[in-house]
Amino acid sequence: MRRTKTRSRYPKDTWPVMDALALGPLLIPLPRLYAFIAALVLLLASLPVLRLATPLRTRWFNGLLLAWLVAARLGHVLMHWDSYSASPLDGLKFWQPGYSATWGLLGAAAWSAWILRHRLVTLITSQVLLATAFALWLGLSLWNPLAGDQQIQALPELALDNLDGEHVALSSLQGETVILNLWASWCPPCRREMPLLAQADARDGVQVVVANQGETLLEVTRYLDTHGLFFEHALLDPRQQLMALTAAPGLPTTLLFDASGRLADQHVGELSRAQLEAWLSR
Repeated sequence: MRRTKTRSRYPKDTWPVMDALALGPLLIPLPRLYAFIAALVLLLASLPVLRLATPLRTRWFNGLLLAWLVAARLGHVLMHWDSYSASPLDGLKFWQPGYSATWGLLGAAAWSAWILRHRLVTLITSQVLLATAFALWLGLSLWNPLAGDQQIQALPELALDNLDGEHVALSSLQGETVILNLWASWCPPCRREMPLLAQADARDGVQVVVANQGETLLEVTRYLDTHGLFFEHALLDPRQQLMALTAAPGLPTTLLFDASGRLADQHVGELSRAQLEAWLSR
């Protein structure tokens, strides 16, 4: 059954923005960069304000970061258990997107309360600092000053060859939800998310387009055959035109288009099962 064309649920003046920053060969997700900035501010502010001895301050801050990380990941997994129940070990993939800021804040606050429980004034002050750092991260995430505007707003007017040498016009795929994935076989996160994309491609009303960037037909065919991966639309983009059109900072880059062909969301870096499920449940 094919999905009927629907009106986009996104305001016309609202477009997704790139959510990662390229620093040389490194691809840094912007939410994590903002979290690093907030953590650094928290550490620097704690020096003159809390006045803890170095061993205690080190234990407090390191434990704070670990508690936030574990609690934020655990909270996300529990809130999206339907996505993780089939493969619970995916919850341990801390490099993937998927963290609950609220759960992270609660975990960090609990750790701070425990470690400073015998210093009431310092404990209260630390919680105020923690809330301030959280507000800073939230403000940076909402403002997103380092994000670059997405260059395309709809399925691009571009035709690429598939593995059989046939031209496929991307704009002709309009009418179903389209996931456009830019990848290469030398890219480890690209390889890790490929089976997940293949599963999505088997769904009714969803078309997954995997557009290889810069590799030859032999390289692409050999990789897909070796790993038993099949996509209806496996395309070759030897000149990396899609990288330029989307202003993608790195690979993998994945774009979600609704049934009207309009850009609905995008993600730079490895997709998680929960994120993909959230996209397809819209």
